[in-house]
Amino acid sequence: MSASGFTDLREKLKAMTPHRDDLKKKQLPERSNGGAKKRKYREESEEDAASDQEQREAEARRVKSGIKQATVFSAQECALIEQKIDEVVAKGDKGLYREHTVDRAPLRNKYFFGEGYTYGAQLERRGPGQERLYSKGEVDDIPDWVHELVISRLVERGLLSEGFVNSAVINDYQPGGCIVSHVDPIHIFERPIVSVSFFSDSALCFGCRFQFKPIRVSEPVLHLPVRRGSVTILSGYAADEITHCIRPQDIKERRAVIILRRTRPDAPRLDTDAPSPAPIPSDRTHKRSHRKADPDAAHRPRVLEMDKEENRVSRVRSRRDYSSHDSQRDSSTRRVKMRRH
Repeated sequence: MSASGFTDLREKLKAMTPHRDDLKKKQLPERSNGGAKKRKYREESEEDAASDQEQREAEARRVKSGIKQATVFSAQECALIEQKIDEVVAKGDKGLYREHTVDRAPLRNKYFFGEGYTYGAQLERRGPGQERLYSKGEVDDIPDWVHELVISRLVERGLLSEGFVNSAVINDYQPGGCIVSHVDPIHIFERPIVSVSFFSDSALCFGCRFQFKPIRVSEPVLHLPVRRGSVTILSGYAADEITHCIRPQDIKERRAVIILRRTRPDAPRLDTDAPSPAPIPSDRTHKRSHRKADPDAAHRPRVLEMDKEENRVSRVRSRRDYSSHDSQRDSSTRRVKMRRH
């Protein structure tokens, strides 16, 4: 035994640093508590994820409740209708339609018949309910073949009421084309919204968000396959309470859709100064999901149009910055003048 009374160097070191044992005792509960906090955070995250998934599934069920689909046209009937669509495209290329009948955009052309309306960048004022029908006669009448080959078949099948349709739009998509998330303007069109697909299979998605440069689309609440020769009918929640879109990745081949609708008798037109119609009353008390694009984006089909919008916002910001700079300079000048007085 040494003179210091320690038989082991470890005992001596322990005696010299007694606070270390106390520190270890304090750290153990803290570490244990930290682990408990992590476990609790993981459990809460898992619960939140499960809750979100349940909400999405519930919303998907609500969307499905407003959708009806049926296969109506055979391959032979599709081929005949597709030939007619090609004739519409050729006539449009020759400039044989009225000014507002044809609306061109990258990878997508629209052909309005019966009724046409302003949307997207065409709007003088942006915001929900700002869309306007064109004056009567601004677009061409619905072609006879649309009545004979398409509308009459749907009436026979009980999918449309006789005389319901007064607006027909043909959307002609090239591979990679799309139409961004939108709600068909409620103040313009009655429900249901009826569409018939041709040339190839595709899909209709609900509740997506679009981002651009490069174009990206969030996961949909519901991905609805749409087959060539089939009809899709939207009403209720699917038509009014959630946006729908066509994603670029769902257009792998040329695809055309004929959209059949009826305009409201009180729908505002460009040639009238009547005030915007009052919101349509609804017994639904729930709000639209945060995932859904604003109705201001209704039927904004141009991919490049979003680029134009970004450029517009950039120019507005630049003007604001310039205005703010001028304001500061004027304020400085005013302060100088005040000091002179």
